[in-house]
Amino acid sequence: MDNIQIFDGAMGTQLQARGLKLGALPELLCLTDPDLVRSVHTDYVNAGAEVVTTNTFGANRRKLMGKAEVGEVVSAAVRLARESGAQKVALDIGPTGALLKPLGAMSFSEAYELFKETVSFSDGADIILIETMSDILEAKAALLAAKENSELPVYVTMTFGEDGRTFLGTDPETAAVTLHSLGADAVGINCSLGPKELLPLAEKMLRAVPCPVIVQPNAGLPVIENGKTVYPVPPDEFSFLMRELMDMGVTIVGGCCGTTPEHISALRRAALSLSSSRSPFIPSPRFTSSRRTVSLAGSDVALIGERINPTGKKKVKEALRNRDYDYIINEAISQAEAGADLLDVNAGLPEIDEAEVLEELVTELSAVTDLPLQIDSSDPAAVERAVRVYPGKPIINSVNGKEESLAAILPIAKKYGAAVVGLTLDESGIPPTAEGRFKIAEKIVLRALSLGIPREDILIDCLVLTVSTDQSLAVETLRAVRLVKERLGVRTVLGVSNVSFGLPQREILNSGFLASALAVGLDLPIMNPLSARYMDVVRAHRVLSGQDKGAAGYIEKYSGAAKPVEAAPDSELSVKDIVLSGRKLLIEGAVKKALASETPMDVINGLLIPAINAAGELFEKGKFFLPQLMASAETVKLGFDAVKNSAEKGSVSSKGTIILATVKGDIHDIGKNIVKLLLNNYGYEVIDLGRDVPPETVVAEAKARNVKLVGLSALMTTTVKGMEETVKALRAAGCGCKIMVGGAVLTKEYADMVGADYYAKDAAESAKIAEEIFNN
Repeated sequence: MDNIQIFDGAMGTQLQARGLKLGALPELLCLTDPDLVRSVHTDYVNAGAEVVTTNTFGANRRKLMGKAEVGEVVSAAVRLARESGAQKVALDIGPTGALLKPLGAMSFSEAYELFKETVSFSDGADIILIETMSDILEAKAALLAAKENSELPVYVTMTFGEDGRTFLGTDPETAAVTLHSLGADAVGINCSLGPKELLPLAEKMLRAVPCPVIVQPNAGLPVIENGKTVYPVPPDEFSFLMRELMDMGVTIVGGCCGTTPEHISALRRAALSLSSSRSPFIPSPRFTSSRRTVSLAGSDVALIGERINPTGKKKVKEALRNRDYDYIINEAISQAEAGADLLDVNAGLPEIDEAEVLEELVTELSAVTDLPLQIDSSDPAAVERAVRVYPGKPIINSVNGKEESLAAILPIAKKYGAAVVGLTLDESGIPPTAEGRFKIAEKIVLRALSLGIPREDILIDCLVLTVSTDQSLAVETLRAVRLVKERLGVRTVLGVSNVSFGLPQREILNSGFLASALAVGLDLPIMNPLSARYMDVVRAHRVLSGQDKGAAGYIEKYSGAAKPVEAAPDSELSVKDIVLSGRKLLIEGAVKKALASETPMDVINGLLIPAINAAGELFEKGKFFLPQLMASAETVKLGFDAVKNSAEKGSVSSKGTIILATVKGDIHDIGKNIVKLLLNNYGYEVIDLGRDVPPETVVAEAKARNVKLVGLSALMTTTVKGMEETVKALRAAGCGCKIMVGGAVLTKEYADMVGADYYAKDAAESAKIAEEIFNN
């Protein structure tokens, strides 16, 4: 086991087994009962753990809620872990418990500051372990806080559901690529599932990145036995399954919820006879959003949509000036539907604060599209602000051969793990010959490599100039592309439409040039995907190059039709189409059009409610993820507002009042807040009592408002008992309301055990439950 590192197992469930009281914060035991915490560490060390993890999962200002100072908890926790005799100590950092913007209220910088404060007390630790992250953007904030304020190696693990994605829809490959590009020393998976379920997820990570992969599963999925939570995978079975992960190439292993010192002892015995190895990693260009990876293998081509750019676009300029991004969001969705693989995002107007606007725009677009973004700006400050808050691995467009540009942009690309486009121009301008452009490209590539930017993250734009002034320029550009591909081994980018500037029927010329450029090795054309002619060329190329296997995409698009069927214009989209695509800009007009022939309640019940129900069904089937569901919900809310504004006063009212609360002892409210937003958008009035709410408060509010439905949330197994007490209190007080429960640790078994009427496995299910109750 020379190259295998053994971490410890669960802290929380061990503390529960040793007497942690209901609703107590485990981290405070570092101050109030240090011997108990130390004993858990010591037992793991004696079982064979080489690394023990501090009892600081929730040691941030938001979760401690003033009950202790972050510094005193973290310092005490590191000291206790060190006193156990462990070879190494990992400072444990869990999520903040809040949802980041644009879905939630917490900003990226606020999350960063919370993590920074915890990291600042890492003296005595050997590793920083950022774990159980479900939001890749929050994981990025934590990783940057660790890298910028510590010299320690940083491991980052995400937690995935049974669908193979995080709560917010990130898949293992995307998570691994994004975190590795940002400098994580190891990436991996922990919690939620058992080792058998994590096997295929770990395999995807191993194929996506060259760095070590860490896996810390639960001892299976928890079940209820005799009213108690039980983790069903025993130590021997756990170690047997973990052996398969280590055989595959996982080199850092341990346990999460339900695992014990006995599990770690068995794991160490299994590892003693192993020396983990993995297949050689084959690098290729990979660009990510929060929910998708675009990867280029061999001669693959990916399209960069060009339409989010104010140059020559009056409506884009107005949207940027007014910071009203609905029009731009609509452009993004349209390009994605038309076949773009990435989106270029440019906010370059001299009269606006470009850095601030570009940051806002990237944040908004990341919530509504799963296409990776190309951050397009000549302002280094704007570039850095945008890539810092971007929840993925973007492309930076661009750097050039000028020393000033190289010194400003390349370090940003390196720090944030972004790919970067190099323009073949320098202080002398754009060389007229292919050889001149190649020389600049070579300079950019060598400088980027010297900074540690991988070759696969370097893209070269040989620059397209208009043939209306000099027809030889197109030939030189094509020659330059071929030289760059053959001699430098990097991918190429071109802004195709520049070639026809000043000439009539530009699509004809552009499509011809596009075909020629693809033939000589263009990988990433920047173009308008809404042009049927351009897309015809690209789809044909993908068949001829072998990228479109079996011509499946080509056949699907063109079979049975004399010509491609184009997307309906915005004015012809149905309310359902508008809601499902999250086109907030269009919903008011569609609702007003419907109101010309239908009553307000018919529009609500016949158009808006079925549309959001359809979004919920797609979410349940795994075809929609939380950001898409919330975008649809926000669009429906605007539809409701349009109905109310157009209807006579009193003809449209709230569908009912619902109380939501996170139960006593639980400080997590992400799930509750999402449910609140969705129910509001369905037309319900939601009374949010907050987090850590005592049973008596819930009872008092339920009686005072005479509500039909109360929703209770709990994230931690230790607070399920608090949920049960709240349900009993509501029943004892004679409240006639129905009760639905939900949260990460909840199952149907738990819901039945605490006496709830309904189990809401997610926000979409809570809306269904509300519809059933209020319709009856």
